[in-house]
Amino acid sequence: MPRILTDDTARTISLRILRATDHGELVVREPDGREHRFGVVGSPLRGEIELHDDGVWRQFLRGSLGVGETYAEGRWSSPDLVSLVALGARNMPAFDRLRGRFKHLLLPVQHVRNGARNTVARARRQISAHYDLSNDLFGLFLDPTMSYSCAVFERPEVDLETAQVEKIDRLCRKLGLEPGMSLVEIGTGWGALAIHAAREYGVEVTTTTISREQHALARRRIDEAGLADRIDLRLEDYRDLRGQYDRLVSVEMIEAVGWRDLPTFYQRCDALLKHDGLMAVQAITIDDGAYEIEKRQRSFINTMIFPGGCLPSQQVMGRLVTTDTRLRTVDVEDLTPHYAETCARWRETFNARLDDVRALGYDERFIRLWDLYLAYVQAGFQERRIELVQEVYAAPGYAAADEQRVRDARTSAVAPA
Repeated sequence: MPRILTDDTARTISLRILRATDHGELVVREPDGREHRFGVVGSPLRGEIELHDDGVWRQFLRGSLGVGETYAEGRWSSPDLVSLVALGARNMPAFDRLRGRFKHLLLPVQHVRNGARNTVARARRQISAHYDLSNDLFGLFLDPTMSYSCAVFERPEVDLETAQVEKIDRLCRKLGLEPGMSLVEIGTGWGALAIHAAREYGVEVTTTTISREQHALARRRIDEAGLADRIDLRLEDYRDLRGQYDRLVSVEMIEAVGWRDLPTFYQRCDALLKHDGLMAVQAITIDDGAYEIEKRQRSFINTMIFPGGCLPSQQVMGRLVTTDTRLRTVDVEDLTPHYAETCARWRETFNARLDDVRALGYDERFIRLWDLYLAYVQAGFQERRIELVQEVYAAPGYAAADEQRVRDARTSAVAPA
Protein backbone atom coordinates (compact mmCIF):
# COMPACT_ATOMS: atom_id res chain seq x y z
CA MET A 1 0.00 0.00 0.00
CA PRO A 2 1.46 3.43 -0.88
CA ARG A 3 2.82 5.28 2.15
CA ILE A 4 1.30 8.63 1.19
CA LEU A 5 -0.01 9.19 4.70
CA THR A 6 2.51 9.33 7.51
CA ASP A 7 1.65 7.67 10.80
CA ASP A 8 1.31 11.09 12.45
CA THR A 9 -1.06 12.36 9.76
CA ALA A 10 -3.13 9.16 9.94
CA ARG A 11 -3.29 9.54 13.72
CA THR A 12 -4.48 13.13 13.43
CA ILE A 13 -7.22 12.24 10.93
CA SER A 14 -8.32 9.21 12.94
CA LEU A 15 -8.61 11.17 16.18
CA ARG A 16 -10.55 13.88 14.34
CA ILE A 17 -13.01 11.26 13.08
CA LEU A 18 -13.35 9.66 16.51
CA ARG A 19 -14.35 13.04 18.01
CA ALA A 20 -17.63 12.54 16.15
CA THR A 21 -18.55 9.79 18.61
CA ASP A 22 -21.85 10.88 20.13
CA HIS A 23 -23.33 7.53 21.19
CA GLY A 24 -21.63 5.61 23.98
CA GLU A 25 -18.14 6.10 25.40
CA LEU A 26 -14.99 5.13 23.50
CA VAL A 27 -11.62 4.80 25.24
CA VAL A 28 -8.46 4.57 23.10
CA ARG A 29 -5.06 3.83 24.63
CA GLU A 30 -1.93 4.40 22.56
CA PRO A 31 1.32 2.42 22.86
CA ASP A 32 3.03 5.27 24.71
CA GLY A 33 0.30 5.33 27.38
CA ARG A 34 -1.68 8.32 26.10
CA GLU A 35 -5.41 7.84 26.58
CA HIS A 36 -8.30 9.43 24.69
CA ARG A 37 -11.97 9.43 25.63
CA PHE A 38 -14.74 10.18 23.17
CA GLY A 39 -18.49 10.35 23.35
CA VAL A 40 -20.58 10.29 26.51
CA VAL A 41 -18.52 9.58 29.61
CA GLY A 42 -20.24 7.02 31.84
CA SER A 43 -22.50 5.71 29.07
CA PRO A 44 -23.76 2.12 29.51
CA LEU A 45 -22.35 1.37 26.06
CA ARG A 46 -18.58 1.51 26.46
CA GLY A 47 -15.89 0.36 24.05
CA GLU A 48 -12.18 0.11 24.78
CA ILE A 49 -9.32 -0.34 22.36
CA GLU A 50 -5.62 -0.68 23.15
CA LEU A 51 -3.18 -0.06 20.30
CA HIS A 52 0.07 -2.03 20.25
CA ASP A 53 1.89 -0.06 17.53
CA ASP A 54 1.57 3.40 15.96
CA GLY A 55 1.19 2.07 12.43
CA VAL A 56 -2.32 0.86 13.23
CA TRP A 57 -3.72 4.37 12.69
CA ARG A 58 -2.98 4.20 8.96
CA GLN A 59 -4.62 0.81 8.67
CA PHE A 60 -7.73 1.99 10.50
CA LEU A 61 -8.32 4.54 7.75
CA ARG A 62 -8.91 1.61 5.38
CA GLY A 63 -12.16 0.97 7.21
CA SER A 64 -13.27 -2.43 8.48
CA LEU A 65 -10.73 -4.26 6.31
CA GLY A 66 -7.84 -2.50 8.01
CA VAL A 67 -9.45 -3.01 11.40
CA GLY A 68 -9.89 -6.73 10.76
CA GLU A 69 -6.40 -7.32 9.38
CA THR A 70 -4.67 -5.55 12.27
CA TYR A 71 -6.76 -7.35 14.90
CA ALA A 72 -5.91 -10.72 13.34
CA GLU A 73 -2.23 -9.70 13.45
CA GLY A 74 -2.47 -8.84 17.16
CA ARG A 75 -1.76 -5.14 16.66
CA TRP A 76 -4.63 -4.01 18.87
CA SER A 77 -6.91 -5.58 21.45
CA SER A 78 -10.11 -4.97 23.38
CA PRO A 79 -11.57 -6.49 26.55
CA ASP A 80 -15.05 -6.56 24.98
CA LEU A 81 -15.16 -6.87 21.20
CA VAL A 82 -18.96 -6.99 20.97
CA SER A 83 -19.40 -3.72 22.84
CA LEU A 84 -16.63 -2.07 20.82
CA VAL A 85 -18.18 -3.10 17.49
CA ALA A 86 -21.66 -2.15 18.72
CA LEU A 87 -20.37 1.33 19.59
CA GLY A 88 -18.81 1.62 16.15
CA ALA A 89 -22.02 0.52 14.45
CA ARG A 90 -24.09 3.02 16.42
CA ASN A 91 -21.78 5.87 15.42
CA MET A 92 -21.11 4.75 11.85
CA PRO A 93 -23.26 7.40 10.10
CA ALA A 94 -21.25 10.19 11.74
CA PHE A 95 -17.93 8.45 11.05
CA ASP A 96 -18.86 7.95 7.40
CA ARG A 97 -19.65 11.66 6.99
CA LEU A 98 -16.29 12.71 8.42
CA ARG A 99 -14.36 10.16 6.39
CA GLY A 100 -15.96 11.75 3.34
CA ARG A 101 -14.37 15.08 4.22
CA PHE A 102 -10.92 13.44 4.06
CA LYS A 103 -11.71 11.54 0.86
CA HIS A 104 -8.84 13.08 -1.13
CA LEU A 105 -6.34 11.82 1.45
CA LEU A 106 -7.94 8.43 2.00
CA LEU A 107 -8.33 7.35 -1.63
CA PRO A 108 -4.80 5.89 -1.85
CA VAL A 109 -5.56 3.56 1.09
CA GLN A 110 -9.09 2.71 -0.07
CA HIS A 111 -8.42 2.13 -3.76
CA VAL A 112 -9.83 -1.37 -4.07
CA ARG A 113 -13.41 -2.07 -5.07
CA ASN A 114 -15.74 -5.03 -4.80
CA GLY A 115 -18.01 -5.87 -7.70
CA ALA A 116 -16.70 -8.30 -10.31
CA ARG A 117 -19.31 -10.51 -11.96
CA ASN A 118 -19.72 -13.75 -10.03
CA THR A 119 -18.94 -16.32 -12.69
CA VAL A 120 -19.51 -20.00 -11.91
CA ALA A 121 -15.75 -20.55 -11.46
CA ARG A 122 -15.35 -17.48 -9.24
CA ALA A 123 -18.38 -18.49 -7.17
CA ARG A 124 -16.85 -21.92 -6.52
CA ARG A 125 -13.53 -20.39 -5.42
CA GLN A 126 -15.19 -17.89 -3.11
CA ILE A 127 -17.51 -20.42 -1.50
CA SER A 128 -14.62 -22.85 -1.04
CA ALA A 129 -12.57 -20.20 0.80
CA HIS A 130 -15.07 -20.24 3.67
CA TYR A 131 -17.28 -23.31 3.59
CA ASP A 132 -14.52 -25.77 2.65
CA LEU A 133 -12.29 -24.81 5.58
CA SER A 134 -13.22 -27.99 7.44
CA ASN A 135 -16.45 -29.74 8.36
CA ASP A 136 -14.79 -30.56 11.68
CA LEU A 137 -14.23 -26.85 12.38
CA PHE A 138 -17.88 -25.96 11.84
CA GLY A 139 -18.92 -28.98 13.86
CA LEU A 140 -17.11 -27.55 16.89
CA PHE A 141 -19.50 -24.63 17.33
CA LEU A 142 -22.66 -25.41 15.37
CA ASP A 143 -25.56 -27.40 16.83
CA PRO A 144 -26.12 -31.09 15.89
CA THR A 145 -28.24 -30.11 12.84
CA MET A 146 -25.15 -28.29 11.47
CA SER A 147 -27.28 -25.25 10.67
CA TYR A 148 -25.08 -22.24 9.84
CA SER A 149 -27.85 -19.63 9.71
CA CYS A 150 -30.14 -17.70 12.03
CA ALA A 151 -32.08 -19.81 14.53
CA VAL A 152 -35.49 -18.82 15.92
CA PHE A 153 -35.78 -18.78 19.71
CA GLU A 154 -39.46 -19.06 20.64
CA ARG A 155 -38.38 -18.80 24.29
CA PRO A 156 -35.09 -17.42 25.61
CA GLU A 157 -34.22 -20.62 27.46
CA VAL A 158 -34.41 -23.01 24.48
CA ASP A 159 -31.21 -24.65 23.29
CA LEU A 160 -29.66 -23.85 19.93
CA GLU A 161 -30.67 -27.13 18.29
CA THR A 162 -34.33 -26.61 19.19
CA ALA A 163 -34.17 -23.05 17.84
CA GLN A 164 -32.58 -24.22 14.59
CA VAL A 165 -35.26 -26.87 14.08
CA GLU A 166 -37.91 -24.20 14.64
CA LYS A 167 -36.30 -22.02 11.96
CA ILE A 168 -36.30 -24.90 9.51
CA ASP A 169 -39.86 -25.93 10.30
CA ARG A 170 -41.04 -22.33 10.16
CA LEU A 171 -39.88 -22.14 6.55
CA CYS A 172 -41.52 -25.47 5.76
CA ARG A 173 -44.79 -24.27 7.31
CA LYS A 174 -44.69 -21.01 5.39
CA LEU A 175 -44.24 -22.96 2.17
CA GLY A 176 -47.19 -25.18 3.05
CA LEU A 177 -45.27 -28.35 2.25
CA GLU A 178 -47.35 -31.48 1.66
CA PRO A 179 -46.49 -35.07 0.75
CA GLY A 180 -45.68 -35.49 -2.93
CA MET A 181 -44.71 -31.87 -3.51
CA SER A 182 -41.41 -31.06 -5.18
CA LEU A 183 -39.05 -28.69 -3.34
CA VAL A 184 -35.84 -27.21 -4.75
CA GLU A 185 -33.31 -25.78 -2.30
CA ILE A 186 -30.57 -23.39 -3.41
CA GLY A 187 -27.75 -23.72 -0.91
CA THR A 188 -27.76 -27.14 0.79
CA GLY A 189 -25.53 -26.31 3.70
CA TRP A 190 -24.97 -29.63 5.46
CA GLY A 191 -28.41 -30.92 4.54
CA ALA A 192 -30.50 -30.04 7.60
CA LEU A 193 -33.44 -28.44 5.79
CA ALA A 194 -33.56 -31.04 3.00
CA ILE A 195 -33.58 -33.88 5.53
CA HIS A 196 -36.27 -32.23 7.68
CA ALA A 197 -38.51 -31.44 4.72
CA ALA A 198 -38.26 -34.94 3.27
CA ARG A 199 -38.65 -36.75 6.60
CA GLU A 200 -41.31 -34.60 8.28
CA TYR A 201 -43.32 -33.40 5.27
CA GLY A 202 -42.88 -36.19 2.73
CA VAL A 203 -41.71 -33.94 -0.11
CA GLU A 204 -39.31 -34.77 -2.92
CA VAL A 205 -36.27 -32.53 -2.53
CA THR A 206 -33.69 -31.35 -5.05
CA THR A 207 -30.92 -29.49 -3.28
CA THR A 208 -27.66 -28.05 -4.57
CA THR A 209 -24.42 -26.64 -3.19
CA ILE A 210 -21.08 -25.71 -4.73
CA SER A 211 -19.12 -26.50 -1.57
CA ARG A 212 -17.40 -29.87 -1.91
CA GLU A 213 -16.98 -30.25 1.85
CA GLN A 214 -20.65 -29.53 2.50
CA HIS A 215 -21.71 -31.83 -0.33
CA ALA A 216 -19.67 -34.73 1.07
CA LEU A 217 -21.08 -34.45 4.59
CA ALA A 218 -24.62 -33.77 3.39
CA ARG A 219 -24.42 -36.94 1.27
CA ARG A 220 -23.41 -38.97 4.30
CA ARG A 221 -26.13 -37.45 6.50
CA ILE A 222 -28.82 -38.03 3.87
CA ASP A 223 -27.74 -41.65 3.47
CA GLU A 224 -27.67 -42.18 7.23
CA ALA A 225 -31.21 -40.76 7.46
CA GLY A 226 -32.37 -43.27 4.83
CA LEU A 227 -33.61 -40.48 2.56
CA ALA A 228 -31.46 -40.92 -0.54
CA ASP A 229 -34.57 -41.91 -2.52
CA ARG A 230 -36.33 -38.63 -1.63
CA ILE A 231 -33.42 -36.17 -1.79
CA ASP A 232 -31.54 -35.46 -5.01
CA LEU A 233 -28.31 -33.86 -3.79
CA ARG A 234 -26.32 -31.99 -6.43
CA LEU A 235 -22.95 -30.29 -6.67
CA GLU A 236 -23.78 -27.57 -9.18
CA ASP A 237 -24.38 -23.84 -9.49
CA TYR A 238 -27.95 -22.64 -9.05
CA ARG A 239 -27.76 -21.14 -12.53
CA ASP A 240 -27.45 -24.65 -13.97
CA LEU A 241 -30.64 -25.99 -12.36
CA ARG A 242 -33.46 -26.87 -14.74
CA GLY A 243 -37.06 -28.01 -14.41
CA GLN A 244 -39.93 -26.58 -12.37
CA TYR A 245 -40.89 -27.19 -8.77
CA ASP A 246 -43.84 -26.63 -6.47
CA ARG A 247 -41.74 -24.85 -3.89
CA LEU A 248 -38.33 -23.18 -3.66
CA VAL A 249 -36.29 -22.31 -0.58
CA SER A 250 -32.94 -20.59 -0.10
CA VAL A 251 -31.47 -19.94 3.33
CA GLU A 252 -28.76 -17.27 3.55
CA MET A 253 -27.30 -18.09 0.15
CA ILE A 254 -28.31 -14.83 -1.56
CA GLU A 255 -25.49 -13.02 0.27
CA ALA A 256 -22.96 -14.99 -1.82
CA VAL A 257 -24.59 -14.12 -5.16
CA GLY A 258 -22.84 -10.76 -5.64
CA TRP A 259 -24.67 -7.51 -6.27
CA ARG A 260 -24.21 -7.61 -10.04
CA ASP A 261 -25.84 -11.03 -10.19
CA LEU A 262 -28.85 -10.44 -7.95
CA PRO A 263 -31.16 -10.01 -10.99
CA THR A 264 -29.93 -13.35 -12.32
CA PHE A 265 -30.66 -15.02 -8.99
CA TYR A 266 -34.26 -13.83 -8.93
CA GLN A 267 -34.78 -14.63 -12.61
CA ARG A 268 -33.52 -18.19 -12.17
CA CYS A 269 -35.66 -18.72 -9.06
CA ASP A 270 -38.70 -17.47 -10.94
CA ALA A 271 -37.99 -19.87 -13.82
CA LEU A 272 -37.71 -22.81 -11.41
CA LEU A 273 -41.15 -22.22 -9.87
CA LYS A 274 -44.37 -23.67 -11.20
CA HIS A 275 -47.24 -21.31 -12.03
CA ASP A 276 -48.80 -21.79 -8.58
CA GLY A 277 -45.55 -22.09 -6.64
CA LEU A 278 -44.16 -20.46 -3.49
CA MET A 279 -40.62 -19.32 -2.79
CA ALA A 280 -39.05 -18.60 0.63
CA VAL A 281 -35.77 -16.75 1.10
CA GLN A 282 -33.96 -16.18 4.40
CA ALA A 283 -31.51 -13.33 3.94
CA ILE A 284 -29.11 -11.11 5.83
CA THR A 285 -29.75 -7.57 4.63
CA ILE A 286 -28.12 -4.19 4.99
CA ASP A 287 -29.81 -0.84 5.49
CA ASP A 288 -31.22 0.56 2.27
CA GLY A 289 -29.25 3.78 2.69
CA ALA A 290 -25.93 1.95 3.08
CA TYR A 291 -26.38 -0.56 0.26
CA GLU A 292 -25.11 1.56 -2.64
CA ILE A 293 -21.90 2.42 -0.80
CA GLU A 294 -21.23 -0.93 0.84
CA LYS A 295 -21.84 -3.06 -2.25
CA ARG A 296 -18.70 -1.66 -3.94
CA GLN A 297 -16.41 -1.56 -0.91
CA ARG A 298 -13.93 -4.22 0.06
CA SER A 299 -14.64 -4.81 3.72
CA PHE A 300 -13.48 -7.06 6.53
CA ILE A 301 -16.37 -9.47 5.96
CA ASN A 302 -16.39 -9.64 2.14
CA THR A 303 -12.61 -9.96 1.92
CA MET A 304 -11.40 -11.94 4.93
CA ILE A 305 -14.46 -14.01 5.86
CA PHE A 306 -16.86 -14.36 2.91
CA PRO A 307 -14.84 -13.39 -0.19
CA GLY A 308 -16.94 -11.58 -2.78
CA GLY A 309 -20.05 -11.49 -0.62
CA CYS A 310 -22.58 -8.67 -0.73
CA LEU A 311 -25.58 -8.12 1.51
CA PRO A 312 -28.70 -7.09 -0.39
CA SER A 313 -31.09 -4.50 1.01
CA GLN A 314 -34.78 -5.19 1.46
CA GLN A 315 -35.57 -2.39 -0.96
CA VAL A 316 -33.40 -3.97 -3.66
CA MET A 317 -34.93 -7.40 -3.05
CA GLY A 318 -38.43 -5.99 -3.33
CA ARG A 319 -37.59 -4.11 -6.50
CA LEU A 320 -36.11 -7.19 -8.17
CA VAL A 321 -39.16 -9.28 -7.31
CA THR A 322 -41.28 -6.65 -9.04
CA THR A 323 -39.12 -5.94 -12.08
CA ASP A 324 -37.40 -9.27 -12.79
CA THR A 325 -39.98 -11.93 -11.88
CA ARG A 326 -43.64 -12.88 -12.11
CA LEU A 327 -43.74 -13.14 -8.34
CA ARG A 328 -45.46 -11.07 -5.66
CA THR A 329 -44.39 -10.64 -2.04
CA VAL A 330 -46.65 -12.45 0.40
CA ASP A 331 -44.82 -12.09 3.70
CA VAL A 332 -41.76 -10.43 5.22
CA GLU A 333 -40.77 -11.41 8.76
CA ASP A 334 -38.01 -9.62 10.66
CA LEU A 335 -35.99 -12.06 12.80
CA THR A 336 -32.98 -9.82 13.52
CA PRO A 337 -32.90 -10.22 17.34
CA HIS A 338 -32.75 -13.98 16.90
CA TYR A 339 -29.54 -13.68 14.88
CA ALA A 340 -27.79 -11.67 17.57
CA GLU A 341 -28.57 -14.50 20.00
CA THR A 342 -27.51 -17.17 17.48
CA CYS A 343 -24.14 -15.47 16.91
CA ALA A 344 -23.62 -15.03 20.66
CA ARG A 345 -24.07 -18.76 21.18
CA TRP A 346 -21.77 -19.66 18.30
CA ARG A 347 -19.05 -17.36 19.63
CA GLU A 348 -19.37 -18.67 23.19
CA THR A 349 -19.02 -22.26 21.99
CA PHE A 350 -16.17 -21.42 19.59
CA ASN A 351 -14.17 -19.75 22.37
CA ALA A 352 -14.90 -22.60 24.78
CA ARG A 353 -13.34 -25.05 22.31
CA LEU A 354 -10.17 -23.23 21.30
CA ASP A 355 -8.00 -26.23 22.18
CA ASP A 356 -9.99 -28.27 19.69
CA VAL A 357 -9.65 -25.51 17.08
CA ARG A 358 -5.88 -25.53 17.57
CA ALA A 359 -5.84 -29.34 17.36
CA LEU A 360 -7.34 -29.03 13.87
CA GLY A 361 -4.28 -27.00 12.85
CA TYR A 362 -5.63 -23.45 13.07
CA ASP A 363 -3.23 -20.81 14.39
CA GLU A 364 -3.69 -17.81 16.67
CA ARG A 365 -4.20 -15.45 13.75
CA PHE A 366 -7.14 -17.55 12.54
CA ILE A 367 -8.59 -17.72 16.05
CA ARG A 368 -8.41 -13.94 16.47
CA LEU A 369 -9.90 -13.45 13.00
CA TRP A 370 -12.87 -15.69 13.72
CA ASP A 371 -13.44 -14.30 17.19
CA LEU A 372 -13.66 -10.81 15.66
CA TYR A 373 -15.92 -12.10 12.87
CA LEU A 374 -18.41 -13.64 15.31
CA ALA A 375 -18.34 -10.57 17.58
CA TYR A 376 -18.68 -8.29 14.54
CA VAL A 377 -21.85 -9.93 13.23
CA GLN A 378 -23.36 -10.29 16.70
CA ALA A 379 -22.96 -6.57 17.32
CA GLY A 380 -24.13 -5.75 13.81
CA PHE A 381 -27.43 -7.52 14.44
CA GLN A 382 -27.76 -6.03 17.93
CA GLU A 383 -27.42 -2.52 16.52
CA ARG A 384 -29.38 -3.33 13.34
CA ARG A 385 -26.54 -2.29 11.08
CA ILE A 386 -27.50 -5.58 9.43
CA GLU A 387 -30.82 -7.42 9.69
CA LEU A 388 -32.33 -10.85 9.06
CA VAL A 389 -35.57 -11.46 7.20
CA GLN A 390 -37.59 -14.36 5.90
CA GLU A 391 -39.45 -13.36 2.74
CA VAL A 392 -42.07 -15.42 0.91
CA TYR A 393 -43.04 -14.82 -2.73
CA ALA A 394 -45.94 -16.32 -4.67
CA ALA A 395 -46.19 -17.16 -8.36
CA PRO A 396 -49.23 -15.82 -10.24
CA GLY A 397 -51.27 -19.01 -9.86
CA TYR A 398 -50.92 -19.23 -6.08
CA ALA A 399 -54.32 -18.47 -4.57
CA ALA A 400 -54.54 -15.10 -2.81
CA ALA A 401 -56.96 -16.70 -0.35
CA ASP A 402 -54.10 -18.91 0.92
CA GLU A 403 -51.71 -16.04 1.66
CA GLN A 404 -52.92 -15.69 5.25
CA ARG A 405 -51.82 -19.25 5.92
CA VAL A 406 -48.26 -18.21 5.09
CA ARG A 407 -48.39 -15.42 7.65
CA ASP A 408 -50.08 -17.65 10.24
CA ALA A 409 -47.18 -20.10 9.93
CA ARG A 410 -44.99 -17.68 11.87
CA THR A 411 -46.49 -18.85 15.14
CA SER A 412 -48.87 -21.76 14.53
CA ALA A 413 -47.47 -25.11 13.48
CA VAL A 414 -49.27 -26.61 10.53
CA ALA A 415 -49.13 -30.39 10.84
CA PRO A 416 -48.06 -32.27 7.73
CA ALA A 417 -50.95 -33.90 5.91
